[in-house]
Amino acid sequence: MRTIILHYHLFKNAGTSLDAAFKENFSELEGEWVTKEFPAQPARNRAELKQWIIDNPQAKCFSSHTAIFPVPEIEGVKIIPVIFLRHPIDRISSAYNFEKKQKVEGFGSTLARNTTFSGYVETRLSLPFDRQCRDFQAFRLATMFGEQHGDEASRAKMAIERLPFVGLVEKYSESLERLESLLRDEGFDDLTLKPMEANVSRNTAKSLDEKLKDITKELGGDLLERMLASNSADLELWEGVFDD
Repeated sequence: MRTIILHYHLFKNAGTSLDAAFKENFSELEGEWVTKEFPAQPARNRAELKQWIIDNPQAKCFSSHTAIFPVPEIEGVKIIPVIFLRHPIDRISSAYNFEKKQKVEGFGSTLARNTTFSGYVETRLSLPFDRQCRDFQAFRLATMFGEQHGDEASRAKMAIERLPFVGLVEKYSESLERLESLLRDEGFDDLTLKPMEANVSRNTAKSLDEKLKDITKELGGDLLERMLASNSADLELWEGVFDD
């Protein structure tokens, strides 16, 4: 049985730092760590993800920002999915700061460079199909199950319960220890995951409470309340994992 790691790299959820830790253990040059992005159309996404794993028999760790659940089922291959969650309001603030510094012409980066944080949030919340500032994590997790299993929030909770590992950005070192233990039990005997900072867009010395206070001052009460209401499923997911 071949055992591999599949990192569902959610935007601004410490995924680049985690990939850096993985690349300390798996050679990118030899194709042991690989990355790829996939189309938004779910059926194509899932089919191409499955084929990517099959086509890279030398790879031990796969990473993608756009891979859609459920975890592929491939005969002779055991897949260990890895995903991290983050407090949604802090994640959105981090996304804005990151996109503001980008030199690309995508929608998010162009918007961030040309407006304030409040303008960025208001614009993205006004777009019905834009999920960057609206329960982004629940939206991604809910793809684990079909709509017959309930609404998006319920399906996201089911995914959390089913997945073998869900890390927290706010408990990053502790999460890495749990992940390292899990992966060693799965046959990655020599794996060592060191906390590394990569692609960090803000001051990491501040506590979550301090960052949330700064965000409240920047946005004002009304917009913050709108953000909280638009991310109620993400908050519930995060609180559930955080309390564990």
